[in-house]
Amino acid sequence: MTKQAAFVRQDIVAPRRAPVRTTGLIGFARERLFNSPLNIMITLIGAALLWLTLVPVVRFMLIDAVWQGSDRNACLESNVGRVVGACWPFIQAKLDQFIYGFYPEDERWRVNLTFALGALLLLPLLIPRAPAKALNSGLFFAAYPAIGFFLLRGGGLKGFAVHWVADLGSGFASSLVDAGTRFAEAGATMSRGWLSQPIALLGEAIAWLGRGLGWLVWPLEWLRDYTERFHSPLWADLTATTVIVSLLVFFFSGGLRNGWRALFRSIAIFVGIAIVIKVMRLDQGGLPIVDTRSWGGLLVTLVVSVTGIAASMPVGILLALGRRSTIPLIRVFSIAFIEFWRGVPLITVLFFATYMLPLFLPGNFTVDGLVRVLIGIALFAGAYNAEVIRGGLQAVPRGQPEAANALGLSYWKTTGLIVMPQALRNVIPALVNSFIALFKDTTLVLIVAIFDLLGQLRASFADPNWATPTTLFTGFAFTGMIYFVFCFGMSRYSLFVERRLNVHKNV
Repeated sequence: MTKQAAFVRQDIVAPRRAPVRTTGLIGFARERLFNSPLNIMITLIGAALLWLTLVPVVRFMLIDAVWQGSDRNACLESNVGRVVGACWPFIQAKLDQFIYGFYPEDERWRVNLTFALGALLLLPLLIPRAPAKALNSGLFFAAYPAIGFFLLRGGGLKGFAVHWVADLGSGFASSLVDAGTRFAEAGATMSRGWLSQPIALLGEAIAWLGRGLGWLVWPLEWLRDYTERFHSPLWADLTATTVIVSLLVFFFSGGLRNGWRALFRSIAIFVGIAIVIKVMRLDQGGLPIVDTRSWGGLLVTLVVSVTGIAASMPVGILLALGRRSTIPLIRVFSIAFIEFWRGVPLITVLFFATYMLPLFLPGNFTVDGLVRVLIGIALFAGAYNAEVIRGGLQAVPRGQPEAANALGLSYWKTTGLIVMPQALRNVIPALVNSFIALFKDTTLVLIVAIFDLLGQLRASFADPNWATPTTLFTGFAFTGMIYFVFCFGMSRYSLFVERRLNVHKNV
């Protein structure tokens, strides 16, 4: 083989062109917006649409807006001498109405304190590294609703758990006895037909069930009557409840061997309840009562949405587990409940809860209108959340519960510690989507004469002192921004939680 001569360049290589920038604003535009004829056309069309929408909005909301004034004359084009945009003096004049509704002005500090307590307890829950999550959760989900109720509505307590259980149990037992007696009489009065005897037997069974329940409740009725003899029945009832509940917790937590910690925790909880009762003077009548019909605005929107979101989650979890249960009765009940509530419009639920439910209650038993709406919304949202959670449960690999069973974990520990956390992590986007939809659906309560934020806005349009051509658009723009802030905040926080809990982020 002959050896080939090495090539040696005699001239300097000409410099190459600089590489195309792929970072920064120019790189982003080149790579994402103008990298193909189709994308160029879409970018130009999008820019034109933004120009046609954003420029008029900015002009209406900021440039041509009126910022100062005391009545409608400040927002009339004939008085200003130019095109008038948003009438912000209208918002300033009606801001208290939008937030508090018709809540008494001298009692609005109670609403502000409720908002402040809610934000103070919610903020540490949203921060992942904040300490004492268990204590904070208990305060927010257990103590805060009760404190908020007595702050917003007012009133005091005449009794505690002994009175409540005794009254509820005796009333339910009496209703069963009355219903069973009527069934038995209806079956006995039937002159013919094969249904007469079964109906009579069913009535007798219901009546005996009511009598048995009455016998079970009798000790609590005696204890209730005994606490009434004290100078302060509330404190006597609270003491009896503390003793009964603490002993039960101590016994079921292991007794002398392992129950001391649970006993001290139970006593500490009741001591905290006693402190709240004393500070809020619930034993002396509490704060002045403000009827829920005086509530309105953002207050009602937040109460309905937060209560619906918080109460629908446990309902949805129980229904999702019940639909996957191997017990036929529980599974059939869960399926029927879910399909019934999902097949009924929310407007129908609100109408039934407001106007029809009182017809089915005993004559001496009443439920506040807002409470009925809250219960209806919680059950309605719980049925939808149940299907979302069930989808998350189905996404958990079967090997997870099988491995837990192999380790000897019980069903509840397997579900609570292994299966349910993974299921909820899988459906975070769907759950937050349901929460956002529920937050916006609270505007439907206006149909049953409950004035939320949008209802107060509509009511404010009837004021002739602010009747201008731009008042309507200004009001809807303001409420739209409020709804957007809350919904966008929930969306971004769900994205943060989803990324933080992503098991594949380090893979």
